[in-house]
Amino acid sequence: MTISLHNRRSWAAATATALALASLASLAGTATPASASGRATTAGPATAATALAPESAAAPKPASPAASASPASGDPAVPSALTLPRPTGPYATGRDTLFLTDHERTDPWVPAAGARRLLVSLHYPARPGSGGDPAPYMPEEEARLMLVQRGLDDPQWPGLVAATRTSSRTDARPAPGRFPLVLLSPGFGTPRATLTGLAEELASRGYVVATADHPYESTGTELPDGRVLTCAACDEVDAQPDDAGRRKVLAAVSAGRAADFSFLLDRLTGPRPAWRHARTIDARRVGMAGHSIGGNAAASTMAADRRVDAGVNMDGTFFDRVAARGLDERPFLMLGTDPGHAPGAGDTSWDEGWARLDGFKRWLTVRDSGHFTFTDTPAIGEQLGIVDPDAPLSAARSTAVTRAYVTAFFDRSLRGRPARLLEGPTPAHPEVLFQRP
Repeated sequence: MTISLHNRRSWAAATATALALASLASLAGTATPASASGRATTAGPATAATALAPESAAAPKPASPAASASPASGDPAVPSALTLPRPTGPYATGRDTLFLTDHERTDPWVPAAGARRLLVSLHYPARPGSGGDPAPYMPEEEARLMLVQRGLDDPQWPGLVAATRTSSRTDARPAPGRFPLVLLSPGFGTPRATLTGLAEELASRGYVVATADHPYESTGTELPDGRVLTCAACDEVDAQPDDAGRRKVLAAVSAGRAADFSFLLDRLTGPRPAWRHARTIDARRVGMAGHSIGGNAAASTMAADRRVDAGVNMDGTFFDRVAARGLDERPFLMLGTDPGHAPGAGDTSWDEGWARLDGFKRWLTVRDSGHFTFTDTPAIGEQLGIVDPDAPLSAARSTAVTRAYVTAFFDRSLRGRPARLLEGPTPAHPEVLFQRP
């Protein structure tokens, strides 16, 4: 993999970036894992309350004006602001944040931290014109840790990335009606914010979307009290003596996320829901999608929890293998890179998983794509002048493909709507290949 930074830095910096990106892709994708961060910065239990934490109480702090402003040097290669692509659906979108504690489980990576905690972004269809400011993208320290892991140490970039403009509003009033719920899980070592663009698109099309950060599995997760948890699970992977050991830990990551999402479903759809707008969720229609290890977690969650009706794996190895019994005829979409996730390619877990899936299923690969094509990375990277020649698909096409196929799949699976896009190749998306092994 080679990364070019137009008008920025030196070839040495570009090479460092390439190596870091390759490390992160291998960590959560198909190759031998590599470290994503240092050890956790805190091991003590959090003091925040377990239940509802509205946006005003638990939202990540936006970047300071000084951090997000244009650099004083006037370097024309540094953008003054970053933006996510606007969602295309008919609804405005709102966002809340929850901080939840599962008192029935001890954190699997740092037992001294006490009970397992989750930070969750809730995107939802909203009434037009309601709400306050645009929801913040991510805390600046989370952005800094993510960029450092990827070899991007420009001191101006964390503020820029943290201040990326979203389309969702805080404190927005929900649109009338009840909507299917989609759970989203990010890649290993990757903050939940990197799936914001997909979450906003789904919310604009009439879904409630719950995106979870899994503490100690990301380069950085900022708690409401300001403490930042780093990737202890990455250190556990790194400590293994061989590939078999690493794969075993990553399988445990996926299975652990299944427990996280079962708990989250309890708190969103149970008799005492934690979210103030839980009445907008139709608990009879639940789907799950994830990137990288989060995609594996979609299958793990479906195997463990019958409430999840459909799943999407976006370029994730099935470290936790698809259950031999299948998924009780529930639909599943595998959406990955080409040729890396084509039949008979390097990741044989997809061949095995495909054979075990027993419901409606599609195996799609995307030409010219990379491991992060299905996240916000292409859109943000392009604006920062980062180019990966090994994944030349543009940000616009990356966004369009991901949105179109994930939405079509959930429209079919959760709403019973026709989805011609899933019937075969189309001139509108020539990069997408239908695999029929």
